[in-house]
Amino acid sequence: MFSLRSINLIAAVGLCHFSAHATDTDDIKQQLAALKAQIAALEQRLAEQEVTSKKTTTLLVQQQTEAVSKQETNDSDGIKLGGAIRTNYSHTSYSDGNKNRGGDFDFDIFRLNLNGSIGDVLLNAEIRFFDYMTAVKYAYVGYQLNEDWQVQAGITQVPFGNWPYNSHNYFFSTNYYLGLEDDHDLGLLFKRQLADNWQLDLGFFKNDELGGVDGYVSSRADRYSYDVVGYRLGDDGIYDDPAQPVGEYNTFAGRFAYQFEHSSDFTTELGLSALAGGLHNGNSRAGSYNAWALHLNSHYQRWNLQLQHGEYHYDIDDVERMAVGAYAFYDSIAAKAKTSTINLAYSLPVEWGPVTGLQFYNNYGLVYDKSDNSRDTMMNVTGFSVAAGGLFTYFDLVHARNQPFVGGSAAGDSAETERRFNINIGYYF
Repeated sequence: MFSLRSINLIAAVGLCHFSAHATDTDDIKQQLAALKAQIAALEQRLAEQEVTSKKTTTLLVQQQTEAVSKQETNDSDGIKLGGAIRTNYSHTSYSDGNKNRGGDFDFDIFRLNLNGSIGDVLLNAEIRFFDYMTAVKYAYVGYQLNEDWQVQAGITQVPFGNWPYNSHNYFFSTNYYLGLEDDHDLGLLFKRQLADNWQLDLGFFKNDELGGVDGYVSSRADRYSYDVVGYRLGDDGIYDDPAQPVGEYNTFAGRFAYQFEHSSDFTTELGLSALAGGLHNGNSRAGSYNAWALHLNSHYQRWNLQLQHGEYHYDIDDVERMAVGAYAFYDSIAAKAKTSTINLAYSLPVEWGPVTGLQFYNNYGLVYDKSDNSRDTMMNVTGFSVAAGGLFTYFDLVHARNQPFVGGSAAGDSAETERRFNINIGYYF
């Protein structure tokens, strides 16, 4: 490679040579012109070499950048394993034995979660292990169609109501026990991310998560989500195995929500949800069902207000009560009813050793105007949750009438208000 120093040296040597031997002025001029041409040629070659060197360096940098980016993409692929172990303490008003013992402390669940991606395909799954059953809460693969839309296929959440939960406490709301909160079924879900202040979820669910009315399972009650599994006739007991089995099928569900931004720390989401599908008895169509809800979810600084009102209707001739299944036992609900909830919560970040957050809440739910003429179902939960590292704990005081897990049934007819004090301790990893 040539340098300017080399060019100057050549020029100096040339001039000395000409001054020593040239005697004619014209010869000297001609030789000087030739020397200038050589110098210009050398400078052109030097410039070309510098450009080539820069191009080579740029190419190497680009290749290294692409290699690093490709390695980072490969490193981001993979499935992560997580989970939780939970235990539960309860002291109740409706069990003399429980009161006599000063309450009971039991194992709740051990669960495993899978989450991640391989290439462009997402995976999300959760399986729960109880003393009395094993249940898959959700298990689906997903694909990001574009910046706004994602599709999920498998056991995925039915889009309905305040999302993802219409509650803050361990027991959810009264809607959960009707199959209208945190319900998961088998199908397709198209989710539009929040953009331009609006969001849309559209789903088609072929049947419930256990394969419908004739799914190959040992018990249709061994599930996490509440679903209709039959209907009741006059002599059927509230907790009996369903003598007239039916199952949900070909359900369409949609949820639309618009977010109002009042200020930087004040937002309100207002939404409408609806679903409709068929009921099958294993041989033919037995009826249909539908539900709708209006919902509001407002955040102001540390406060959160949730409001929801809706109706549902299972339409089978001369049937006013349905059988539902979950948590390894059967229960009953009215075939038609109205439901309203109001929830208020306050979140408080703290630094108390391992404790990083507290949330105080009161959740109230009411199911009324029931088609089976049973009394209203009411549940009020006052409590708080504590986040401390991997530990998350609920402290709940529940007052309820005709409420599952609080001394009653959603199809009960009791006028008594029962009480349950509950502590649920979970370690999440």
